[in-house]
Amino acid sequence: MGRAVAVIGTGQTKHGRRPDVSYPDMVREVIMVALEDAGITLKDVDGVVHGTMPSMMEGVSSTHLYFAEAIGAVGKPIMKVETCGSTGQSIAHCGFFWVASGMADIVLVVGSEKMNEGDSQATMTTVFDPYFQRVFAAGAPGTFTMQCMEWMYRFKIPEDKGREAAAMVSVSNHDNAMDNPYAHIRMKVTMDDVKNSRIVTYPVRLLDVCPSSDGACAVIFASEEKAKKICKKPAWIKGVGFRGEESFFGESDKSIWPSATEAAQEAYRQAGIKDPLKELDVAEIYNPFTYQEMIFCECFGFCPRGEAPDYVLKGTFKKGGELPCCPSGGTLCTNPIGATGLIRLAETVLQVTGKAGARQVEGAKIALSHAMGGVDQFNGVTIVSSNL
Repeated sequence: MGRAVAVIGTGQTKHGRRPDVSYPDMVREVIMVALEDAGITLKDVDGVVHGTMPSMMEGVSSTHLYFAEAIGAVGKPIMKVETCGSTGQSIAHCGFFWVASGMADIVLVVGSEKMNEGDSQATMTTVFDPYFQRVFAAGAPGTFTMQCMEWMYRFKIPEDKGREAAAMVSVSNHDNAMDNPYAHIRMKVTMDDVKNSRIVTYPVRLLDVCPSSDGACAVIFASEEKAKKICKKPAWIKGVGFRGEESFFGESDKSIWPSATEAAQEAYRQAGIKDPLKELDVAEIYNPFTYQEMIFCECFGFCPRGEAPDYVLKGTFKKGGELPCCPSGGTLCTNPIGATGLIRLAETVLQVTGKAGARQVEGAKIALSHAMGGVDQFNGVTIVSSNL
């Protein structure tokens, strides 16, 4: 992995609809928060990594250049990385490797999106193959509904059990988001609210689905030498994993999701984790849909294949459970896509450094963050710890 690397600062905007700021102003807002958190200035930064969804989502080509002045990247190396929903983990890994390789000592990583200034679902539908898949893709909900049905069929999960567990995932995430001042959706929901909300793509209902959010997140990576000088309590990167598979939806088995499984296994190998359910203290999973959170719990080895609904229903992944998942409210309650995966990392950093406020998981020392992207073929995982 090269040199030891730490996160010394994070920042988030308030997420939601942000007509109050221009896009560059929103990005600048989060940069200043992260710099203040780290206790450094832009002069200390050696390079910048920026990421959003593909440029057609923004309506602006080369967004990293559009934001260069706002980010403070003028006169510095700047990179643009975009892998759709997994962008946040992709840019984090890029910043990590930049420091781990010795090419930079301090790197600023920024993810952003203003989803409410475009048509996100129309844009995402264009990601699909235009001849065979686009006619039925129906944006992200259509795609991932097919996946959840495949998963329940493969493991013979009764539809009523899947529905009950998915509703509990929604209630848990919405409860958690109430403690998160940055979250887009902050409202209490009941099991009946979820189960009676309108159908989007059967069996997925409105309260099983994430919102379209505006927002930004910034994370500052530093070498061991710099981190120890600057930061009293950094979060150390212990493992990273990123995998891809066939881009043509349906050509790989999404009920076991090889890229998600293998990305986690690689991160665990680097971090020395053998039993994730026992060794992890918290997980921030990329969960734009309730059913997907359960699939990811299986991919990441938190429970056996086909048994995630049972674990959900007995409270294993709730805050206060054996392995709290998404104490921030997760992607289900906040989704500025280019920033979402980086928010997952930032939230785990807050957890292991004891800075998560009302959403703090007591005693959290080691945590997993994750993002999924492409059509659905990319998965990235990062493990952070309070210990070097």
